[in-house]
Amino acid sequence: MKKILIKNALRVARMDDAREEISSGDVLVEGPEIKQVGRGLKVKADRVIDATGCVVIPGLVNTHHHLYQTLTRNLPAVQDKKLFDWLLYLYEVWRHVTPEGVFVSAQVGLGELLLTGCTTSSDHFYLFPGGKSADLIDREIEAARAIGMRFHACRGSMSRGRSKGGLPPDDVVQTEDEILKDSERLVQKYHDPKPLAMTRVALAPCSPFSVTTELLKLSAQMAKKWGVRLHTHLAETIDEETFCLQQHKMRPLAYMESVGWLEGGRSWFAHGVHMDQSEAKLMGKTRTGVAHCPSSNLRLGSGIAPVRMYLDHQVPVGLGVDGSSSNDASAMMAEVRQAMLVSRVKAGVASMPARDALWIATRGGAEVLGRDDIGELSPGKAADIAIFDVSGLDFAGSLSDPVAALVFCGASHKAKHVLVHGELVVEDGKLVKVDERALASRANKLSQEMLEKI
Repeated sequence: MKKILIKNALRVARMDDAREEISSGDVLVEGPEIKQVGRGLKVKADRVIDATGCVVIPGLVNTHHHLYQTLTRNLPAVQDKKLFDWLLYLYEVWRHVTPEGVFVSAQVGLGELLLTGCTTSSDHFYLFPGGKSADLIDREIEAARAIGMRFHACRGSMSRGRSKGGLPPDDVVQTEDEILKDSERLVQKYHDPKPLAMTRVALAPCSPFSVTTELLKLSAQMAKKWGVRLHTHLAETIDEETFCLQQHKMRPLAYMESVGWLEGGRSWFAHGVHMDQSEAKLMGKTRTGVAHCPSSNLRLGSGIAPVRMYLDHQVPVGLGVDGSSSNDASAMMAEVRQAMLVSRVKAGVASMPARDALWIATRGGAEVLGRDDIGELSPGKAADIAIFDVSGLDFAGSLSDPVAALVFCGASHKAKHVLVHGELVVEDGKLVKVDERALASRANKLSQEMLEKI
């Protein structure tokens, strides 16, 4: 198998249990996995990557996204709307998404993630125009494979349309039977439970206000039967809390517990902004994870998730950029910095050191996705590696602590090189497998076509 030697890094931050950092460090990759990590490695390699002046970290892990939303960034009509009003407008745009749009938008979002050091991404896709599954999630998986991203496809769903008291239009929802049938197809076709898997599938009803109670129960039962994980939005806004109290006489987390989602440690929730101490304690006890999406929560005015409280109660916490309609970017390293800053506003300056933010974005994300083979630079782990050049002007004066500099400093947050599964997918700050300008042009054309239909 092909060997790649990353040589002479200013610092290698392993993100192992000891949080070891190695000055003048080397990493040897053989095939899809890491073989050695140390200093002064003397091996013959097919390629040597000179990491002088660079910090080497495990590839970052994105635990929540809606890739199709890269086609609807920055729309003037919803720049200043809160979540429910924002959704009501955007559903009218999103109902016009096509299979081509799904493929292109996925490559845009995944490309942006790769360029900023992310090597594993989940995606929560729940919108099926005309109520038809077609091959929309298949197109996302195809896009991820073509661009070189390790991918967790979350088969989302909406079964409660406006005629049943939900938010989405009736023509983008499906019946429980349609949802479960397609979910089983995707699990059987794509889910790979083996170590170093490039593709996995999760079941992901959209939210408590867009699906029925029956679908939530069935999804939990099927996830247990099929051996896959569960994902949804939860406790993102006060409006959602009010909805759950009115409809179900329970707060959001209690409602999810009542439908079997806190069993088996297989669930993770996006946002978790509005939770209290007792709920955090329950989540830690049941190993129920959180995808922390700070930029989206700020953009929509939803609040700041109590991440320090979650960590203190041993809740698995990962990082998510969330959809580009509520973030306007898929820049993973920028999200790490945002996570550090908002926690300091929420819980004090000492509540989120830079290294804790990086831990959440690597090991935390791996745990949230149910993986022990990513997020760490150790022998036998996946060769998912991000290399950041800190020798430039935007890092000048910061090299007393080059690892923390990745979070505190930097103008673009772009990686110099990125490997996924032992393959170089970003080289010298450019995507290897995709023409970025051609992809952007194609995305802009599709975005305009969608907007012309509303």
